[in-house]
Amino acid sequence: MKQTIQILPEQLCNQIAAGEVVERPASVVKELLENSLDAGASEICIEVEKGGKRLIRIIDDGCGMGRDDAFLSLERHATSKIRSESDLFALNTLGFRGEALPSIASVCRMLLQTCAQDGEEGWEIYAEGGQVKRAGAVGIPPGTSIEVRDLFFNTPARRKFLRKDETEFGHIADIVTRLALASPEVQFRLLHNGRPLIEVYRQNGLAERIGALLGRPLLPDLLPVAADGGSDLKLRGFVSQPSVHRSTTGAMYTFINGRYIRDRVVQHALLEGYRNVLVKGRYPVVILFLEIDPALVDVNVHPTKHEVRFRDQRLVHDFITSAVRDVLRPSGWLKEAGGHLEPSAALAPPPNESSPPSAALVLDPVRNSRKEVQESLQLYTRAEPPAIDRAFNPPQSRPQPAAEAGDTPGFFSSLRIIGQYRNSYIVCQDGNDLVLVDQHAAHERIGFERLRKQFSSGNIERQSLLFPVVIELDFREADQFAGQIEKLDRLGFEIEHFGGKSFVLKGVPQCLEQGGAEQLVRDIAAETTLIGKSVLAEESLDKVFILMACHGVIRANQALSMPEMKALLKEIDAVDFGAHCPHGRPVMIRQSLSDIEKMFKRS
Repeated sequence: MKQTIQILPEQLCNQIAAGEVVERPASVVKELLENSLDAGASEICIEVEKGGKRLIRIIDDGCGMGRDDAFLSLERHATSKIRSESDLFALNTLGFRGEALPSIASVCRMLLQTCAQDGEEGWEIYAEGGQVKRAGAVGIPPGTSIEVRDLFFNTPARRKFLRKDETEFGHIADIVTRLALASPEVQFRLLHNGRPLIEVYRQNGLAERIGALLGRPLLPDLLPVAADGGSDLKLRGFVSQPSVHRSTTGAMYTFINGRYIRDRVVQHALLEGYRNVLVKGRYPVVILFLEIDPALVDVNVHPTKHEVRFRDQRLVHDFITSAVRDVLRPSGWLKEAGGHLEPSAALAPPPNESSPPSAALVLDPVRNSRKEVQESLQLYTRAEPPAIDRAFNPPQSRPQPAAEAGDTPGFFSSLRIIGQYRNSYIVCQDGNDLVLVDQHAAHERIGFERLRKQFSSGNIERQSLLFPVVIELDFREADQFAGQIEKLDRLGFEIEHFGGKSFVLKGVPQCLEQGGAEQLVRDIAAETTLIGKSVLAEESLDKVFILMACHGVIRANQALSMPEMKALLKEIDAVDFGAHCPHGRPVMIRQSLSDIEKMFKRS
């Protein structure tokens, strides 16, 4: 019988491997830079021509290689980074497979020059299409220089799929930025067609490196993160204030044990941390480093090592979400942005707190009667109305101060109220800055947080379905979803296991529409399969709370007396995430004295 299965030639194997590792010039830069960092380099220079199509040259001052190691580095699966199977689960290096250099060499003209730190002479190897053409001794300083010319010269079909030079260089710059963020102690220099475009020197800390690469104006808007989840889990870095966001996820830099990753679980956890404080469709600026026991994460699940698999996805997801929300919850950046109070402002008498709004206090005629204002403060809930309306009823006698003696007032309570503009915005002074507070957005956040607190206390009204719905899931979804039934029961869902991979939905929270209940349960099952848990149920309930809070609080164009304004500011200090309404819109904006003076041509 004719033999049909054959062992492929070594050269063809290398080209197939290159198809997985070398997608474009940026892939070459990534692999070579990772080798330089693993070699302990403190200075790395990257030279690129024509977007990396003509030339990529990377020079480092790392440990270098001797003659034998230089030849072995061009062999497939030859590496200095692992020795046994157990080393795969204790990785402390960026590379480990030993296939990058031979794969790259198989699709370009490569010149490798290297000299060990204790070597008397260096070695030079020139290869074309994976075949060594010449080799010999060369005089170079300790370190390694790798030159890649005419990428994909022997695979023209692959070369046709490359984009314009500017596009390919943009991908290279992204790679350099990511690796430079992860290694602030290393100097990076990137040149394109002879022009230096990125040059960052060795920095003492991450903040300095972020300023050098992403821009110093961004630094004041970043919040430090330092969370400890035990000996095996730590998170450090920076996240942006909710007011600083982007249209894509391109500014979300996440690293695991120093390795840049684009992992769905991590990204989902970050966005969950920003839920209800970021406008929908916008993404934060994030530079976060997760340190985890290498035995608890598998980085060998993707050809480019961009995706990982955690042993306990739910643990990592919840840890990241909790750390981010803990940073955003107090809205501490508001107070830090304030200026110092001028002596003249400190001595100015406050407005008459006991008098009703007047032309001197309110900058727009009163359009609503006192009765209408009081009625608008009621929240439309089936449970007993929370204390939010009592907080806004002006007392008959002198109003209570914003904070008791000896207490430290919150940011909003410490603002000096000037008046009200258009019956919609509370005009305040914070040091030298002018602050406008959106009264509707502020009260909306208060009502939303109160509703969530009431709901989480267990006072949940459930509505039974007239016709229970049987839901069929696949085997993976059913296995994961079964562990979520108890949690969903606490949220008001009545679900029973119907045998096999079937579940029956018998009841839903009364505040949710029944029409989309089945699809919601299916979505919860799918998300649980992806990350080990689901927050879709909470998100659906939050949408209801947002709607209830939006319609049950102070509206725009409603006049407030001084006690009501002071009570509102005090209440917003008492809730979490007070800087933004549940839709993600800001509660306040700030105008500095210098900006105002510029408007009047005084500066």
